Amino acid sequence: MARKIILDVDTGSDDAVAIMAAVLSKDIQLEALCSVAGNKDIDKTTENTLRVVQLLGADVPVYRGCRTPLVKFLCPDRLPVRKSKGPLVVDGKEVQMHSDFLDVPPATIKEQPISAPEFYVQYLRAAPQPVTIVAVGPLTNVAMALLLDGTIVDKIEEIVIMGGGYNITNTSPTAEFNIWYDPEAAQHVIHCGAKVTLVPLDATHAACITLDDCKRFRALGTVAGDFAAALCEQRIMVHSNSQPLAVPDAAAVHDALCIAYLIDPQVLRDVRHVHCDIGFRDFCEGQTILDMRYYTEPVNCYFAFDGDRQKFASVLLDLFARSEKTKS
Repeated sequence: MARKIILDVDTGSDDAVAIMAAVLSKDIQLEALCSVAGNKDIDKTTENTLRVVQLLGADVPVYRGCRTPLVKFLCPDRLPVRKSKGPLVVDGKEVQMHSDFLDVPPATIKEQPISAPEFYVQYLRAAPQPVTIVAVGPLTNVAMALLLDGTIVDKIEEIVIMGGGYNITNTSPTAEFNIWYDPEAAQHVIHCGAKVTLVPLDATHAACITLDDCKRFRALGTVAGDFAAALCEQRIMVHSNSQPLAVPDAAAVHDALCIAYLIDPQVLRDVRHVHCDIGFRDFCEGQTILDMRYYTEPVNCYFAFDGDRQKFASVLLDLFARSEKTKS
């Protein structure tokens, strides 16, 4: 039986790959997509989400989520240290990991009339069986839903989060972007009582996608394969100029690894049951703080310290082969 999931996204390039993977998987029943502000503002992430759904001709409802974090940016005078770094500049030109809008036709399909947090509460209250939430952007929507009705945690099978890092970070010396963007939301979610699996940069950088993988995606001659190849190539260019990986000509495609984990859990390696808290201040802003002592605080999440690059690429290749053939 296919596993029911709700996919929460701040749709940029790796979110788009994750959406396509979820739509195309026979092991996943994608119940809904919820947009959230993160990679871009909520108008752009919602539009990009709709564009991917439309590209694949999928029948999946899209719910617009929160446009700001729970605390950050609401009180800029009180929180002056909570600033993002500036854009990446290569050869005098600004380079983005995520374009403002995905390079596919603008959406003509529409979002649903209620907000993402409202949808979570209504859907989970009525769900006959627990459902998995896969959150690959900031955790604002999920935290807001749990704040609205804490009893819905009983209807959550697992929360799979793309976020955090132990030995690897990207937004600051201590923090990964999704957790950094809304640390209060992350702290609430990882302590909500549901099973939580964190897919951090340690795993996503290990399970990277290479230019050779992009050639294999494009050779499929499918809509998803072509689009994924273009998105991953853009990511490889940016990674090579900002945070080169151990594997040459490669990039992390963070969010899609969460979907691959649901299909083949072996894509994550060295998964440990740990206690995790989130930093809120100064140099710990957005840090996933793991208690690695022998006598730890009570464990509250599973944390993947490694990933399998070959398995990940194989899962994606199989999924993209199921997409519609590219028109000549």
